[in-house]
Amino acid sequence: MSVSTEPTEAAPAAPTAATSKSPVRLTDRASDEIKKLIKAKNVPEGFGLRVGVRGGGCSGMSYILGFDKQREHDLLFEIDDLTLVMDRRHGLYLMGTTVDYHDGLDARGFTFENPNAASTCGCGSSFGV
Repeated sequence: MSVSTEPTEAAPAAPTAATSKSPVRLTDRASDEIKKLIKAKNVPEGFGLRVGVRGGGCSGMSYILGFDKQREHDLLFEIDDLTLVMDRRHGLYLMGTTVDYHDGLDARGFTFENPNAASTCGCGSSFGV
């Protein structure tokens, strides 16, 4: 066995401790559906629910919602026994946002109610500030 002293990839940042002061709120329906998805999709231990934004969509920005590991610039939040992972730069756009889940005849899926959105598209998956 040999030990290399050559520089390698930068070590990942130390995990950030989770807090309960999340800029995003999950409704009970959203929380329940996310927990079902975690079980159904066998989401690995150490993954959290990533909520964020990215450029794109018909209104300029679109939402990110999925399962992911913590990255260097992320903050962690504990909500209803779920770990929410969010890039610290996205908090400005998501402050006060409520994530809900609808399962009806006219619509099914997660929705975002964002008080920071100056405009939204018809489907609700993108917004402008």
